[in-house]
Amino acid sequence: MASKTTKTPAKVAKKAAAKRVAAKAVKPRKAATKAPSSKAAEPTLLSGGNPQIAKGYGDGPVQAYIAAMPGWKSDVGRRLDALIVRTVPGVRKAVKWNSPLYGIEGSGENGWFLGIHVFAKYVKVAFFRGASLRPVPPGASKQKEVRYLDIHEDDPIDEAQLAAWVKQASKLPGEKM
Repeated sequence: MASKTTKTPAKVAKKAAAKRVAAKAVKPRKAATKAPSSKAAEPTLLSGGNPQIAKGYGDGPVQAYIAAMPGWKSDVGRRLDALIVRTVPGVRKAVKWNSPLYGIEGSGENGWFLGIHVFAKYVKVAFFRGASLRPVPPGASKQKEVRYLDIHEDDPIDEAQLAAWVKQASKLPGEKM
């Protein structure tokens, strides 16, 4: 019996060690085979509901931003994007600093004339040279040249006026962003 008791602690130790090794080997496999959650595929909404979209150039990142805009704001984003594309053929698009930007083709980094940003209760359209537009957009800024148009959920959008501002803004020198 003495030999049984001396072998038992060794066997127990071997089994415990084998379990630890097996457990370590299994854990990475479990993580790799785990199905991604639907939440991971959805963009994060920052404060105020602004979608966190990776910096990128072209229509793709802008459309991803618009699709991620929460609730009624996504419809406003689609309307704004369509109006800008209609008004300025060949408009250049990008997402930087979690905001879609619109600019003139061939102007490099210096041609951005408009940006969109989502806040909790409205969508803000920023005209980077808005002080030069006629009539001047209603939202003042701490920056001398910038003017804003805030669109709330139930606000009617004067598309004719907005198109006129977009057309004027696209002809002015753009901003470096």
